[in-house]
Amino acid sequence: MADVVLQTKGGSGGIVIDDDWPGYSLDLFSYPAHYAGDLQCVVVPHGVIMDRTERLARDIMDDLGDHDIVVLCVLKGGYQFCADLVDKIKALSCNSDRTIPMRVHFIRLKSYLNDQSTEDLHILGAEDLSFLAGKNVLIVEGIIGTGKTLKALLKHVEAFQPKMIKVAGLLVKRVPRNTTSLPDYVGFEIPNRFVVGYALDYNEYFRDLNHICVISDSGKMKYKI
Repeated sequence: MADVVLQTKGGSGGIVIDDDWPGYSLDLFSYPAHYAGDLQCVVVPHGVIMDRTERLARDIMDDLGDHDIVVLCVLKGGYQFCADLVDKIKALSCNSDRTIPMRVHFIRLKSYLNDQSTEDLHILGAEDLSFLAGKNVLIVEGIIGTGKTLKALLKHVEAFQPKMIKVAGLLVKRVPRNTTSLPDYVGFEIPNRFVVGYALDYNEYFRDLNHICVISDSGKMKYKI
């Protein structure tokens, strides 16, 4: 079994999961029975996600504490990560001598059809972000693949002249055509496999799965549109 090693490069770093990591057996975890046969393995268990999110919240507090920030949550895949990250930051604000006043705004990006990223990117809820002018912005994204979507979003947000932009990404996927640098705060760097769960979907399914898992070929066929 391959080792999971701690990344030391860039930003807040991240936990690097090697390409030959086989994942955890589904038999070791509880998951919805209606997904039986639809999953291949567990890549990141829910408890590990929560522990890593708490550490990212501490890193964000260290960097941005006492600064007002606008959290820009990228829907739909980022909503669970964003909610848990904001909760962790709020808890730290209540139990330390530093605090982060936060406002949360939601936008929606869509660029996938089945398991393929398309060139057709839709940004909803981001038509007028003029309230970001002069503000400190934290973009929270569930997963970053080729980087095209994030690059387009950053360009769009920069047009409204915020004071600062930071990016927190729960997952960064190692793909051949990655066009962006690592986010400022990285949860996990994962192999180029299609993952679902923890609000990440395949055609709107699997958002109700707590763990981050690799979808099986039969699962792709079952929910293909």
